Amino acid sequence: MKVVKISDVVPEEAVSQIFKGGKVTRQSLIGENEGELLSSVVTFSPGAVNVFHTHTHDQVLIVTEGTGIVATEAEEIKVTPGTVILFPAGEKHWHGATKDSAFSHIYIILKGSTTSF
Repeated sequence: MKVVKISDVVPEEAVSQIFKGGKVTRQSLIGENEGELLSSVVTFSPGAVNVFHTHTHDQVLIVTEGTGIVATEAEEIKVTPGTVILFPAGEKHWHGATKDSAFSHIYIILKGSTTSF
């Protein structure tokens, strides 16, 4: 068993071409060497988002703070704490903060999933 208190995990800046519009941090909750899943808290500064991308496995997001946007090619939806989102494997999508609010979510994905953008 592994028990993690999010407030004890130091945020690290997430640097990747997938992000645009502002600073993004990541707090790893379940890492590469800990089971079959990966999970982190990702926090977007106001206006920060990621670009359209896909994953080779399903991805779950659990909104924990702020107001964000989750989007597919067909729709954009504003989300707030308590919202749970499932992006099926291969679905082209993006997510991030609104221009006036920071936004945090926990993501859960199968280890070995790859991201394309």
